[in-house]
Amino acid sequence: MGSGKRSLTTTAMALACACACACAVLAAPGVAYASPDPTPTSAPTTTPDLSLPPASTPTTASGRELEAVRTKLDTLYHEASVATDAYNAAEEQARQQSAQIVGLAQEIVKGQEKLDDLRDLAGAAAREQYRGGGLPPEARLWLSDDPQEFLDGAGRVRQGEHAATGLLAEMTRTQQDLEQYAKDASAQWTELESHRKAEADAKKKIKQRISAAKKLESKLEKKEKERLAQLEEEAAYQAQAAWLNSGFAPTSDGKASAQGKEAVAYATAQMGKPYEWGAEGPKSYDCSGLTSQAWASAGGGIPRTSQEQWKQLTRVDVRDMRPGDLIIYFADASHVAMYIGDGAVVHAPRPGRTVTIAGAGSMPILGVVRPDA
Repeated sequence: MGSGKRSLTTTAMALACACACACAVLAAPGVAYASPDPTPTSAPTTTPDLSLPPASTPTTASGRELEAVRTKLDTLYHEASVATDAYNAAEEQARQQSAQIVGLAQEIVKGQEKLDDLRDLAGAAAREQYRGGGLPPEARLWLSDDPQEFLDGAGRVRQGEHAATGLLAEMTRTQQDLEQYAKDASAQWTELESHRKAEADAKKKIKQRISAAKKLESKLEKKEKERLAQLEEEAAYQAQAAWLNSGFAPTSDGKASAQGKEAVAYATAQMGKPYEWGAEGPKSYDCSGLTSQAWASAGGGIPRTSQEQWKQLTRVDVRDMRPGDLIIYFADASHVAMYIGDGAVVHAPRPGRTVTIAGAGSMPILGVVRPDA
């Protein structure tokens, strides 16, 4: 991208929550990129004080106090995002465990049917042997009217004995298989219960954090809420401007793959739909629900959560980003957005917001992954 674009970077991408701002980002010149090994801002790990700071007046909060509120809200929503990733991971694992248990149950049913059939065959063989009597072969030879017929029958008896031996071995193997299936099913059930507990714990934490954030916001006057929104936009703008001017700028975006273009088209078509934790569309999304569904629509299955996307997908240098790549944010990989080019991303931000376009550098970047590398 040309130097003309770079000259406007300081006025570009004040994007938070408005299409007009989104257009400013897309038109903004000069894509600069973060360091190939950026050092992310550490995510807060302690539960913040949820009370509002004492106001300087009985009815309104000062700018400093509102900034403290903004920081607390960021912390609460970040913790909700971390819990959402944990919930999604536990839900996915529980779904896989359930499928495995169903598969094992089907194997147990088939194994039991096979064992019943083998027992029937073994019973028939035993009855046949009983009918043959307990006389030794020499006695039966002397008593036989036709020695050749006896010899032929003796051959069949030997074959039957071999068959019975094989039948018993098969019964033993089938019984062992059934016992192993039962052990595996029991282990899978224990895992399932563990994942269901983790899912329930994460769900509880999400609701607590979102409830605390809403309670905090509800204490603000209308003008304070407007000013708070302005502070959020300013913080996003400053982070984006710093990223754009960080000195790591390729001459142009990488060329998107065909799948990448499809994924971007899907993600941007969801703009305006609400954020909802645990949602994968089509009416609402959380951050990784949006990216995973966008790539699924393009024929590329990727992990469900932002943390697994970071772990499993191919990492690329931030300088080499191309549309369709996923940017992972925060040290704990708790947020993900899709790069759409010109320094912008589309993402599902947090509860109370909708799928929107934002500056790619408006949050601390952990790294970039490419689903179709």
